[in-house]
Amino acid sequence: MTKPTAPLGEFERIARFFAPLAGPGALKLTDDVALIDGPAGEQYALTTDTIIEGVDYFPDDPPFQVAQKLLRVNLSDIAAKGATPFGYLLTTALPKTHGEAWLDEFTKGLAADQKEFGVMLLGGDSSSTPGPATLTLALIGKVAKGSAVLRSTARAGDEIYVSGTLGDAALGLAARKGTLGAALGAAERDYLIDRYRLPRPRVALGQALAGLAHAMIDISDGLLADLGHICSASGLRGVVRQPSLPLSPAARAAIAANPILNTAVTGGGDDYELLLTAPAEAADAIAKAAAAVGVPMTAIGAMEKGEGVALIDAAGRPVKVELKGYAHF
Repeated sequence: MTKPTAPLGEFERIARFFAPLAGPGALKLTDDVALIDGPAGEQYALTTDTIIEGVDYFPDDPPFQVAQKLLRVNLSDIAAKGATPFGYLLTTALPKTHGEAWLDEFTKGLAADQKEFGVMLLGGDSSSTPGPATLTLALIGKVAKGSAVLRSTARAGDEIYVSGTLGDAALGLAARKGTLGAALGAAERDYLIDRYRLPRPRVALGQALAGLAHAMIDISDGLLADLGHICSASGLRGVVRQPSLPLSPAARAAIAANPILNTAVTGGGDDYELLLTAPAEAADAIAKAAAAVGVPMTAIGAMEKGEGVALIDAAGRPVKVELKGYAHF
């Protein structure tokens, strides 16, 4: 009897079925954006993401924040290239339960973030569905030609940096599901849930880091999984120091009460922080850039020759990883 083969993962599917269709500028479908030439000295960075009711957000989440999340997960991809947001296309497939009142709040959320991030609606499509709401946004950004920060250009000897704090969104999801436990106070739970519902795309920081970072990605699937994408694209190994990982007070409290939740820090996903590699001599400039936009940056490891990703403790010993990141398939 022939042994059944394991189903293909997300990136195996892309490589097998879609990469052969990719044209110039698609970066072989190995990055978060495509780059196409625009006016003289400029390129357009294009990205798209879909969020689905019941998968990426809860059915009773406020439509205002659902809209913001949809736009912001795309803005995060643009931020990781060091690009400036320009405009977006929106496609909605909505069930009949999402009537005018839902759309009114949804579009108010888009309007608020259009104003905050300087981006505009350019077009799209709308449809109905008997299933859950499915929302797709395609974002266009602008970047000086040749200056987009890719996944594939890390170098051995680079320091690894991350913005903000890690694990908040995954812990917020657990809090939203009611599986976090009762150890946290209401303010801490609300903080974590807000971090899950409302990503903070580091657009200004990404622009400030262009020219300093060798490689950059945003953390959507989890720290180790997304660092693995940089390692794979750059042909290098990443080593992360577990004690260096930055945590919010709420995350520290949650993990102190239940240490198994530590997996959220390295593999939980939905952080939408910037993860980058840069030469050691750029440390002061990176610190100044981060301070200028009010977002902390933390050095958490280094790139070296080899392949894969390793997590080590304070003594340099390997740490067993139960969850490296979110898997779509």
